[in-house]
Amino acid sequence: MAKKLTGLQIQKLLPKTNCKECGSNTCLAFAMKLAGGKAELADCPYASDEAKAVLGAASEPPVKGVAFGAEKNIKTGEETCFYRHEKTFVNQTLFAININDTDSAEDIDKTLAEVAEYELDRVGELLSIEMIAISQKGSDAEAFAALAEKAWTKAKRPLILYSKDAKALAAAASVVKGSNSLIGPATPENADDLIEIAKTNEHALIVTAPNLNELVLLTAKIKDGGFNNLVIQFQTNSLAEHFQVNSIARKAALKDSYKALGYASLNFITDTDLLSSSVTAINDITKFGGICVLPEFDKAQLVGLMALRQNIYTDPQKPIQVEPKVYAIGEPDKDSPVWVTTNFSLTYFIVAGEIENSGLNAWLIIPECEGMSVLTAWAAGKFSGATIGKFCKEIGIEDKVNTREIVIPGYVAQISGELEENMPGWKVIVGTQEAGDIESFVKAKFDKYLT
Repeated sequence: MAKKLTGLQIQKLLPKTNCKECGSNTCLAFAMKLAGGKAELADCPYASDEAKAVLGAASEPPVKGVAFGAEKNIKTGEETCFYRHEKTFVNQTLFAININDTDSAEDIDKTLAEVAEYELDRVGELLSIEMIAISQKGSDAEAFAALAEKAWTKAKRPLILYSKDAKALAAAASVVKGSNSLIGPATPENADDLIEIAKTNEHALIVTAPNLNELVLLTAKIKDGGFNNLVIQFQTNSLAEHFQVNSIARKAALKDSYKALGYASLNFITDTDLLSSSVTAINDITKFGGICVLPEFDKAQLVGLMALRQNIYTDPQKPIQVEPKVYAIGEPDKDSPVWVTTNFSLTYFIVAGEIENSGLNAWLIIPECEGMSVLTAWAAGKFSGATIGKFCKEIGIEDKVNTREIVIPGYVAQISGELEENMPGWKVIVGTQEAGDIESFVKAKFDKYLT
């Protein structure tokens, strides 16, 4: 178990040049990042051999990061906290859809097309499926490799190549070299062969064993041998056991710096019952799953799982927010009404959607509110008559429209007088408190603008 070092202890081993080439302003700042597991010693171009020897293990993130894809932009691991509210989770649970090499050609083509085309637009973020799992159920190594090549070519997603046949894995890994995929599973019996395949073809390796004791021995052995691009797969018999083992491994990695379990996990869901597979996937999302492989593509299931994952992996200290500016709702012109709300994404998309559903073409002003909701922003002084008036002047709203009426959320009716003072010549209209009432409000107040 690697001993935790403080930032000051780490700084003593750094060059103290404050060169900033590591991305930090000082060596002390970089040392603090190393101590918190938010940087790697490799970022320092002038680290001495002594520093590398002493800090190598101590400066690694508690959960090893692994990058997938041609651009290495799909990541798992690198976590630094056990609970989301402590700070934030770093890399979200990756979703993969499983394809068996024994599936019909028609079903395979259908799944590949669905994965490649799937995209969910939620509160301004485009969500997609990150990986495809290719599982060998047959015995034809060439067919397995051909399927891997087809999947990579058609969907351009990094793969999870899963087979007990080392020759089949070698063939498949070779044809998708450059995809930075994941192969395995490596066991105590075949680990040496699979490590060489992973190294040669630049892929990460799945490591598994019947129990935790054997697993930690195997991961430690592989790491000591010089290969550390690993993902672990626990062999569990129930959802409760999977929950427990995931939690034990994460706690050991984060709280005790236990490197042998400091890896992202992989879970193949084999139960095709929609409810059961959803419950298992939810457990992975909320309790430390690195990669969750779903047994089939189901669009309805994915919507719920994607939304949950987005919520869990949103930084609790930094709400999802939209860019502060004037948004066109529908096809507004200079005579269209003007509305205003905060830049919290959920608030913006709900309000914009309700205005659009009402049939009204309008301008929606979104000032900078640091991603806060209406009442929170008002209480923090970020959504007041003064701040809204200032923002409207900065964006030149008077030059964009002929109207001199602006609708504010009903929850902040008290700012109407202050806003009129800061926007001379404008009349403030107090809108609804709830977005669900916008349609009836529009029909009552803006019926002349409706077509």
